[in-house]
Amino acid sequence: MDLYYFPISSPCRSVLMTAKALGIELNKKPLRVFKGEQLAPEFLKINPQHTIPTLVDNDFVLWESRAIMIYLVEKYGKQDDPLYPSCPKKRALINQRLYFDMGTLYKSYSDYFYPQVKQNKPADPELLKKIYAALEMFNTLLATSKYAAGDTLTLADLALLASVSTMDVYDIDVRKYENVARWYDLVKETAPGADENWAGCLERKEFFKTLKQQQ
Repeated sequence: MDLYYFPISSPCRSVLMTAKALGIELNKKPLRVFKGEQLAPEFLKINPQHTIPTLVDNDFVLWESRAIMIYLVEKYGKQDDPLYPSCPKKRALINQRLYFDMGTLYKSYSDYFYPQVKQNKPADPELLKKIYAALEMFNTLLATSKYAAGDTLTLADLALLASVSTMDVYDIDVRKYENVARWYDLVKETAPGADENWAGCLERKEFFKTLKQQQ
């Protein structure tokens, strides 16, 4: 399987961790998105939306990281795989946490960070408040469970780890919330590919530092 990706991307790193958890070897095809390689005609034929990550599994093409994560487990995971169990209620809770990450937590970070690096705008303190509001909500969600969606590691944890670690590397105080701090320490120790994820975070910080110096 081919994975078109950018190693510093949080969504791409969540897919990499999922593949690691499943023991899947991906043929990694990096795209330098800040140089516009995702707009090359050959890639647009694969993904006309020109987003990453994009997975190519023989004649099947899929993008959107959380959709890819679920596909990988459903096709290559064990029956009733703990990453995405077959129980409808357990799946529903994992899905809710994935959508929370996409629409609230990761979105709050993107809204705050990307205008600074893409448009050279100053940091907006009101948008920073939204990050902490999202983290506070995550803290509440973690009050009654060991992991993000229950007492075992699931896809929700991998997606949320990619987001929270990206915030952490930029000195957003993710540890000011007790449950988030507890969960974060746990998943860094137990999530397959967590070390590679953190290496991607550090690479991301250096990349955008260099990019900002060039602006």
